[in-house]
Amino acid sequence: MVHDLPGVGENLQDHLDIIVNKQLQTPELFGKTARGMLRLAREVMRYRRTRTGMVSSNVAEAGAFLCTRPELEISDVQLHFAVALLGNRNLGNLGHGYSCHACVLRPKSRGHVRLRSADMRKTPLIDPRFLSAEEDMAGMVEGVRAIRRIFAQPALAQYGGREVLTDAFGPDSSNEAAIRDFVRDHADTVYHPVGTCKMGVDEMAVVDPELRGRGVEGLRVADASIMPTLIGGNTNAPAIMIGEKAADLIKASHH
Repeated sequence: MVHDLPGVGENLQDHLDIIVNKQLQTPELFGKTARGMLRLAREVMRYRRTRTGMVSSNVAEAGAFLCTRPELEISDVQLHFAVALLGNRNLGNLGHGYSCHACVLRPKSRGHVRLRSADMRKTPLIDPRFLSAEEDMAGMVEGVRAIRRIFAQPALAQYGGREVLTDAFGPDSSNEAAIRDFVRDHADTVYHPVGTCKMGVDEMAVVDPELRGRGVEGLRVADASIMPTLIGGNTNAPAIMIGEKAADLIKASHH
């Protein structure tokens, strides 16, 4: 032990994500079927010739930030729409279709990272404690309902198909118990963990506002773990910004 900082490994936050899928029997959407793989092979050749077609897609074709309650002043759920059946653990290969993710942007649940033992080769103990805050489950439920309302709009409904795993919710998504069970069974991380070396000036802070480890010399932390709270969106660009800011701080300290 060099210095005891109680905040190390605490305050773990991550974005939890749930996916609603709709299955269609068409090779015009990505899918692992014989027709689909043949179509994909042709599309690869097309892309090599003309840089157009299916393979030019980023698969996640659309997104949205939305408020699930009218009193909110800032978005609490993010959606990603994809032209393939994606995600949901244990779903298996269902062929072709489209999907939409719902992610609660500002989760209230807090987890932790702990050492398994004094042996640094042992994997750590990570417990995100997803859905330990009721507000997070409520947001996931409203995200699922929003996706189903979008799927029911004429622009998508005209192509038919069937929802996978979510038909039991009722056409108006009134079966909230079923939605909650679905979220518990199928929600998963989108790999935006932050917070376990949070920046601040309180007793649980791990680094100070210049990213220096509190109580130790010659140590800075420059990644998403220094965020005191999870941002309302993807963490890639902010993590790059943190690295750039840390570089500026280090250079300034040596001038």
